[in-house]
Amino acid sequence: MKRILLVEDDLTYSRIVKTFLEKNGFIIQTAIKVKEAQQLFSNSKFDLIIADFRLPDGTGMELLQWSKSNYPHTQVILITHYSDIRIAIKAMKLGAFEYITKPINPDELLATVKESLSAKIQEHDSTENTAAPTSFSPKNKVKSSYVIGTSAEAEKLEKHIQLVAPTDLSVLVLGETGTGKEFISRRIHDLSTRKDGAFIAIDCGALPKELAGSELFGHVKGAFTGALENKTGHFEMANGGTIFLDEIGNLSYDVQIQLLRAIQERTIRKIGGNKEIQIDVRIIAATNDNLILQAGDGHFREDLYHRLNEFTLSAIPLRSKKEDLQDFADQFLEESNARLGKNVKGFSPEVWEIFLAYDWPGNLRELRNIIKRAVLLTSGSYVEKDSLPADIYEPSVSLVGSNGSYPSNSSKTDKLSPKDYKSQWIEQEKELIQKVLMDTKFNKSKTARILNMDRKTLYSKMEKYGLD
Repeated sequence: MKRILLVEDDLTYSRIVKTFLEKNGFIIQTAIKVKEAQQLFSNSKFDLIIADFRLPDGTGMELLQWSKSNYPHTQVILITHYSDIRIAIKAMKLGAFEYITKPINPDELLATVKESLSAKIQEHDSTENTAAPTSFSPKNKVKSSYVIGTSAEAEKLEKHIQLVAPTDLSVLVLGETGTGKEFISRRIHDLSTRKDGAFIAIDCGALPKELAGSELFGHVKGAFTGALENKTGHFEMANGGTIFLDEIGNLSYDVQIQLLRAIQERTIRKIGGNKEIQIDVRIIAATNDNLILQAGDGHFREDLYHRLNEFTLSAIPLRSKKEDLQDFADQFLEESNARLGKNVKGFSPEVWEIFLAYDWPGNLRELRNIIKRAVLLTSGSYVEKDSLPADIYEPSVSLVGSNGSYPSNSSKTDKLSPKDYKSQWIEQEKELIQKVLMDTKFNKSKTARILNMDRKTLYSKMEKYGLD
């Protein structure tokens, strides 16, 4: 029987989930704090962690990062409120298998648990039977066809991909979280002369800082404590192919120096080794940060930025290409049907109205997850409104003012349409950004930190709302 560690500080909620999972054949142990969960791991082995994001002594994100560093084969599912959608998506980039939103639907929870445990077994089997896996990114669990789209922005992006793919230029892919930067990079690889070589995707944000150099370039036995045997790094595995470095801005300064040397010299040296290893690797990097600003702050090497930025592509946020929404939705519907053994044919007109009115802060990744959840909950031929998370058409966050209080006439909002909600949210977001900018005397870095968004997103919203 599979062992699951449930980390939830709401004892009533924890008891309900525990009882439900035990009735379905799982062994459940519970904890209410991050430290308590870590202590339990030192005494027992678990196949899966289910953790609430908000915990008394920390967050589920901290537990996720600790788990991935110490027990990389243990899957993690995060429980969030829908207002934490950006955090949840970031968690998936750091290695979480999935996130589910409160209130939890039992069928969704059970399906996600079974799927995560199944994926763990498959990953373990492939590790045993394969000497060099072609990708280490958790986002490659389910591969899907690349959707080009029909909007002018999508066609322009595809034209640029077709232009740069046959060359050997390094490419920098810019864009918000969830916009499909890895899919763009894989598309470049598939259209290049290296298509028969490996495509290895690395999330630099998920690499432990002290091991990043070893993961990328390898190490020799005895190079440091714990280096019990020689290790082949990702660059050596990608020889003759393409390496995709996602969230490149998260690499430490020391590793940036090693990466710059690898690009310039086309050689690498393993940690603790003295032998130069020739490599032939195309580098595609991605970020949602402004690397020029990071270079100005001394956090990113400007010479490395220029080496990586021989050609730039921008992944388009979903809210800016609503014309392509149906193309993506149809593709994700097909994926979800295949994954869940369903035969849902499409979406009701009411669902389409909601989709078109929603702002999609989590971009394509959010759309995929919402459609997968909806397919799971749909018993008929078409996805209906009641299969969607209520927050996307009745976003409670849109009823909260910039001071955190609820409007006195909130009871009147029941008759608002999705478009009314969106309009209300846009106005309140603009007011909130403006207020924080004024409080920080237009210190954009500080403003971005307070608002829990990256600087590129802040600049985009400032331009959108005319706050420059």
